[in-house]
Amino acid sequence: MAEESKSPVSRLRRDLGTLESYAAVIGILIGAGIFQVTSVAWEITGPSVILGYLVLTPAILATAIPYAAYLSTPLGREPGGEYLNISRTLGGFRLAYIGAWLKIISYIGAGAFLANAFAGYVIALSGGRIDRERFQLPVALAALVLFYVIHVIGIRWFGRVQVIMSALKCLALLVLIVPGLFVLRSENYTPFFSNGWSGFGASLLPLFFAYAGFESIAQTAGEVKDSTRRLPSILVRGITITALFYVFTSIVSFGVLPGQRLKATDAPMAEVASLYLPSGAAFFVTIGAIAAIMTALNGTLFVPSRLAIMFVKDRLAPQWLGVVNEKTATPIRGLTLTLLCCVLLLVSGQLSVALNVAVFALVVLYFIHSLVFLFLPRLNPGLANEIQVNLSLRVRQVAAIVSMVSMGVLILIQLRQDAVTLQTSSLGQRISGNSLTSIELLLVWGLVGLGVYQLARTQRRNAVTKVDAHGD
Repeated sequence: MAEESKSPVSRLRRDLGTLESYAAVIGILIGAGIFQVTSVAWEITGPSVILGYLVLTPAILATAIPYAAYLSTPLGREPGGEYLNISRTLGGFRLAYIGAWLKIISYIGAGAFLANAFAGYVIALSGGRIDRERFQLPVALAALVLFYVIHVIGIRWFGRVQVIMSALKCLALLVLIVPGLFVLRSENYTPFFSNGWSGFGASLLPLFFAYAGFESIAQTAGEVKDSTRRLPSILVRGITITALFYVFTSIVSFGVLPGQRLKATDAPMAEVASLYLPSGAAFFVTIGAIAAIMTALNGTLFVPSRLAIMFVKDRLAPQWLGVVNEKTATPIRGLTLTLLCCVLLLVSGQLSVALNVAVFALVVLYFIHSLVFLFLPRLNPGLANEIQVNLSLRVRQVAAIVSMVSMGVLILIQLRQDAVTLQTSSLGQRISGNSLTSIELLLVWGLVGLGVYQLARTQRRNAVTKVDAHGD
């Protein structure tokens, strides 16, 4: 039997087209970030959140170019994203494996967070008829199970749900933005920098949460038709469309509603819409907010199981974890494990254990990915020659450098914040308050990932030895 036929990747079904791919990237980006993070960031820097989104956009686009370039090569026919790109460039697995491990932890934490956010919006929409204390957890768990079932049924249903919900939320945002541009109040934008430049810098990390996850579209590569041609341009255009929504939504939000009121509400965009839209339109905006969280949750649950498939292909995970069901063409076991981990985080109330490292881990991963891409022509010239994106080598190198500088600045901001926390609180206080720093969580999860990798490497070596011994 040929090696390709043995690979679980070959059993995935290419049922996603261009529309579904746009919905995948925009769906995961325009989620809880635009409806929650905007008001959180306002407390740190004020209306200059608008500038924050503008500053981050070129940094994210620069970071996306290495992904687009890799997707245009034969690597763009398989899921794996950074894991695949870094491991094939360096010719080794350790760094790529640990980075992918941290990404899995981040996405599981984000999945549990989004399910909880979904429950909060549904309860807020009920107008007090649903008791938050009693039903927050059951509704969040129900959301996880719902999307688990959608994923299990098949990739086509994942795509359909993503398209419908993405269209709904984009329409809701247009309903919010277009009329809102005519009722802006200039006094709401002052002071523009409420905490100076230091506050503005500190706001970039939570704002980055709104963009984090753009690279998840690479995990769909094994299930998109003509992926190497379609995905590179969809990735860049999808980020651009998202950035426009972010900028104009923040302009309207702060121009219509004072930041203090925006921060105090559980449903900020619905609160904004209620000031100048008819009740029916304001309700529709709330529905759009729920749809946004649904698309983000749908896309988030997709990622860990596809990374697991690549681990199995490289013999770095048990074979059972990468099994793709012949009937549905979905990795049901990997999806089930993802569901169970998200449920465990929700039930235990330990969301911070995985979520607090999410953004920092992704920023570090983006930095490493761009660094490896910068040296791709030297490390793997054969792969570099297969890049098909219509950008010169110089432009690709400049993009990688801009990405590294941008991600490096974000890393320094986080390290500075963590240093202050380490100096002002004890380890016991941080543990009891579920406020371990990103440095501590990254170190702990990184060591766990290294241990898992060493175990997987030993098993891989034993398996290869056993195969060689039998002459198979």
